[in-house]
Amino acid sequence: MKVNYKYASPSMCVPKENGMVLGFSSDLSREEQVSFVGKLKNPLIFRDAMLMLREIVVSDSRQQKKERVEFFAWLDQEIERRVLLHQEYLPEVRKNLEQSINEIMQEIEEKDSEIRKLIDVKSKLKKEIDEHDVWRNYYKLERDFWKFIRDRDTSLWFVLDPVITVHKDQVSFEAFSLDESTYGCLSIDMDEFDLVGEPKLGTTNIDFSAKLAKEMERFRTYTNVELAINPGGFTVDTGVMPEYVEKKIELPETWIKGFNQVSSASSLEGIDIEISPTDMYDICSFLRRNKEKSSPRYMKWILEPGKQVRILFEPFGKEIILGAVYNGKKKREEKIWGRRRWLVIEKIIPIAKVFTIRLLGFGMPQFIIGDLGSMQMTIGFSSWSANDWVKGTAFNILAGFVGNGSYGEVYKLMKTERALTIESINEKLQSNSKVNNKAGIGMLFKRGEGYFDAANNLVRFRKLCNIPINEELYETTSMELEVDEKLKQGMRNLVISVTENKEFIIKQSFNIPNSKYQNWRYQGTPEYNKRYELSNTEIIIDLDGQINSLKCKCSEFNRGPRNISAPCSHILALYLTASKILKLELEPNKDYRIEDIMEMLL
Repeated sequence: MKVNYKYASPSMCVPKENGMVLGFSSDLSREEQVSFVGKLKNPLIFRDAMLMLREIVVSDSRQQKKERVEFFAWLDQEIERRVLLHQEYLPEVRKNLEQSINEIMQEIEEKDSEIRKLIDVKSKLKKEIDEHDVWRNYYKLERDFWKFIRDRDTSLWFVLDPVITVHKDQVSFEAFSLDESTYGCLSIDMDEFDLVGEPKLGTTNIDFSAKLAKEMERFRTYTNVELAINPGGFTVDTGVMPEYVEKKIELPETWIKGFNQVSSASSLEGIDIEISPTDMYDICSFLRRNKEKSSPRYMKWILEPGKQVRILFEPFGKEIILGAVYNGKKKREEKIWGRRRWLVIEKIIPIAKVFTIRLLGFGMPQFIIGDLGSMQMTIGFSSWSANDWVKGTAFNILAGFVGNGSYGEVYKLMKTERALTIESINEKLQSNSKVNNKAGIGMLFKRGEGYFDAANNLVRFRKLCNIPINEELYETTSMELEVDEKLKQGMRNLVISVTENKEFIIKQSFNIPNSKYQNWRYQGTPEYNKRYELSNTEIIIDLDGQINSLKCKCSEFNRGPRNISAPCSHILALYLTASKILKLELEPNKDYRIEDIMEMLL
């Protein structure tokens, strides 16, 4: 998807009497021209939070090829040396060569006897010229150089500008990492600012360059900083008008879809663990001091009710005990991969009051919410560092965001209110069912017109792009259609039971195609004329609402890792049905069918 960003000037720090103006140039190509001016009460906290967001933007945890820094440094110098040599000597060499050839040709006509000697001279001259030709190996070197850039360094040139939204109650900055595995959102309360004028609400991209980040590093306690978002741009008082900055970017589909999936995942219920900055320092310190060189590479959170949280780091086999106490109802263990990405949090540890870790279960993302007082930093990590937000689990289906629902009404409501809880949306749109409203919220996320604020549990209005998103990026997927079809078929074979440990066991048998049907190899067996077989889908959910285990006989599920990171349509349909009845009081070791459940609900 191609987009054009246009800024009146680069973003910059402009000196002002008794302070600085941190000026962000907003995208002029947007319909809503956002403007905001406010003096920061805590510029150092803002500085560290924004620099952390910058680190998220440029971070890349994908496996990189070995660098040959010295070779490519030499290559740059060699290309430059040969170009200069060509400019200085080669034109004269060619001119002398043409003159020599003309003289030789005249002598050949006069002296036939010296032809062989002259040919030898010519041959020697040609060899000498070839040996000193600076362009001889240039094209091979150029091909190798650009291949290196394409394979390794292209991403270093491709940094997407953060998205900033001015709400009624806060200003938020959102960004994705280069490998699209880490999401960051900095939310700043309006109480943090001494406002100058009335803000104009809306969303825009900002030009957040490395140069601007360097300027922000110079903020000190005595620096008065004024945050300004101005469509007109900024300039130092030199009498020279700034030039417009235009960027033409091919937005990756995964970047756009990733924002939708992050919102869907952050709206899911999980286990929240509050840890102190000291605990977070211990985690980052261990990761900083220990670099794993072999598998397995994960940290396992060992959670026991009423006891301090323990973390086991593999492959070292070392364990640290946090000061935080787990208040859940059941003992559990959560493995987290891609743990080195947690090091981006280091910058805000000294300024944070508390961190909330939200675990969604095995193979699911993790969210960390840092409470910075009048600011909140939300970081979302995908399941593995090599896994972006689009691969694996369909979070929008798990959250119940299936179909279009009442999208039109949700859009109008959110554009007016700007921020509401899901419960408030249902209250204001009582004429629609909760299922339709939830689907409408999901479509709002898919179209990039909203996001879920995990720190405040709010749905917020935000237009991700300056042009409408292509339809193929938000249209209902084949997986959603399959899940919807299974939900419409009903759950006639549904069986629910509860163990003594109060774990829910939900079973359902779906019809799946039989690979042996009409297969000549199985002629004469009962399988030959059997068109379908049963999926025997099963989900076990614990007291905290987390999925403990999954089973399904379908080939789609068994081709993958066989966990919630890659569920099939049968598991998703069963999970959506089960999530509606988990709060019912059921007798242990008794099977309940759909008829029994309906009687209890009615």
